[in-house]
Amino acid sequence: MNDPSPACDPVRIGLVSISDRASSGSYPDQGIPALKDWLARALKNPVEWHTRLIPDERDGISAALRELVDASGCDLVLTTGGTGPAPRDVTPEATLAVADKLMPGFGEQMRLVSLAFVPTAILSRQVAVIRGRALIVNLPGQPKAIAETLQGLPNATPPVHGIFAAVPYCIDLLGGPYLETDDAVCKAFRPKSAIRPPRAG
Repeated sequence: MNDPSPACDPVRIGLVSISDRASSGSYPDQGIPALKDWLARALKNPVEWHTRLIPDERDGISAALRELVDASGCDLVLTTGGTGPAPRDVTPEATLAVADKLMPGFGEQMRLVSLAFVPTAILSRQVAVIRGRALIVNLPGQPKAIAETLQGLPNATPPVHGIFAAVPYCIDLLGGPYLETDDAVCKAFRPKSAIRPPRAG
């Protein structure tokens, strides 16, 4: 885990784990710990975490996303769970219901990464959207798949990019904080004109 640098912009991140059974206490939630673990290693920024563990209810998911963006002021919201074809999997629909803009490339790339492991990746329906000045991304439900889709497959031939490499520049374009990453975990990509010189700290 990185020690946050005071020279980096603080960032508010919302983490939403969506599961009927975990939210009812039937078993421990694995989604939020997996997201926090990866992000804490990848980001150099001080992070203010806003977490929610909720059931697979469309209106409740949409309400949580609106609250995290509109009231809590999150710059980035990541969800995990509820993106398959089963009747109770409604996370994409709930996410689209709060969208100002769609960002289809995120879902396309997540499925590309997962297809390197299992043919059932085509059943995943993850979406990403913009609401206000925040990016909301649906991630898979399993911790291993969460890390793979965020980080990509750097040792594959050819390498497969993870989605998080594009997140910092997306947040830049939305007017949010400047996210800085540990290159050993995930190297953020920005055009040269968008790279900020290091600040003393």
